[in-house]
Amino acid sequence: MISAIFKSDGRPLDWRWLEQQLLFMGFVIGLPIGIAWAPATFRDGDVSWHIAAGNWILTHGRIPTADPFSFTAAGHSWIATEWLAEIIQALAFDLAGYAGLAALVAAALIALNAIVFFHLQRRGAALPWASLLAMDVALVPMVMARPHVLAWPLLAAWTVLLLTYANRGRPPPLWSALLLVVWTNLHTSFPLAAPIGAAIAFDSLVESKWTNLREWVLFALASLIAVLANANGIGGILQPFRISGLDMLGVIGEWSPTTTHNTPEFFVILLLGLAALLWHGIRVPIGRLILLLAALGFAFMHMRHQSSFIIIAACIIPPLIRAEHAAKTVAKPLILAALPLLAARLILPLTPPESPANPRHLIAAIPNELRQQAVFNGYTLGGPLILAGIRPYIDGRAEMYGDNFVIDYWKILHGDVGRFNRTVDRYDIRWVMLPNEEKRLIGYLDSSGAWRRIYGDAVGVIYVRTDVTRNIGGSSRG
Repeated sequence: MISAIFKSDGRPLDWRWLEQQLLFMGFVIGLPIGIAWAPATFRDGDVSWHIAAGNWILTHGRIPTADPFSFTAAGHSWIATEWLAEIIQALAFDLAGYAGLAALVAAALIALNAIVFFHLQRRGAALPWASLLAMDVALVPMVMARPHVLAWPLLAAWTVLLLTYANRGRPPPLWSALLLVVWTNLHTSFPLAAPIGAAIAFDSLVESKWTNLREWVLFALASLIAVLANANGIGGILQPFRISGLDMLGVIGEWSPTTTHNTPEFFVILLLGLAALLWHGIRVPIGRLILLLAALGFAFMHMRHQSSFIIIAACIIPPLIRAEHAAKTVAKPLILAALPLLAARLILPLTPPESPANPRHLIAAIPNELRQQAVFNGYTLGGPLILAGIRPYIDGRAEMYGDNFVIDYWKILHGDVGRFNRTVDRYDIRWVMLPNEEKRLIGYLDSSGAWRRIYGDAVGVIYVRTDVTRNIGGSSRG
């Protein structure tokens, strides 16, 4: 590589070539590692129960079909649709703790950026670095050590695969549908493969005057067979559609509608993209235009779908804006430069800051005599409790608990004391652990003679029923 810069005839350095390599290192490798290193990667309590689920699968050698973790839904049917990602996360965590998870997230983001970049470079897209930066900025609010991040490279790879072969006037080879086998067992976003494939195939068929219809139909059938290779059977295939129809979605943060308040960067990137299209007078093929509009509609409907829209748009839109002069190319082997950085991320210790998603002191303060008794816990605290070997009242697997249970739970948190007391009686709740932001229920517990605070810190509080035991000690930190 060095010899390519220093010419044997004494000519000066090729600064433009060097600039491209440095940009590649910064945007494709450095930026993802920096994003994954941020504390926000571990801001969700679901990270913990995904690790616990992966370890359960590794221990038992099978995928769970019933809830093994909570006491309120113990034995209820549970479809672990993200079992493959959970195994990968558990292995990373068991290897190097949170540093292992950060390295895993970084590797997924590097793979995503590399797939998109080499696609844009091959298609001669203008400003590929700006496109990568815009994609990453829009994705940052969604970056967490959860299975959906591992699915992002698969979403990009599937879209790029279809675009590449459609540009050649034919569908991808049938064996490439095997990508869907991995995606289907990794994350519930796999149904996106169908509209992406349909949109790109339609544009290809229109351009070829439908001469390659038979080839596209065969590829569609191969893709359907690949999706059916789901370890959870038909239940795993239907699960994403069941989740999207739940009434509880409005009370779960990531399912909230997109607004300028919760993700302003999404609107900035969206407006910049529209401005670029209008400025260059770009015509988007009808199939891809319908796909983008549908993906954008879902992104506005639910905040969690922003990532899908952004990745699809990053693959489709920039190649339509061609560069006037091709930049010096970046060699694909340069991606290997990520290996020592990922190794460093594995080796360097990482401890997420104390939060409801990582309540280390709060968990440590739970008296041993309470750990096997029924608890009423904050939603985010459910995952950490599972990872600590304590059965929660509720956790992030909301679809398993069902609409009635989750909606009833949120009414309790919002001050329905009668529901809370009935829940205490029904499940024989002995103690309560809540994050400090649940002020309404905390206020009731503090004023009620039926509960005694035994611990509190900057993250949350622990209460015990006064009629259960008076021998449990207590402490409080600031």
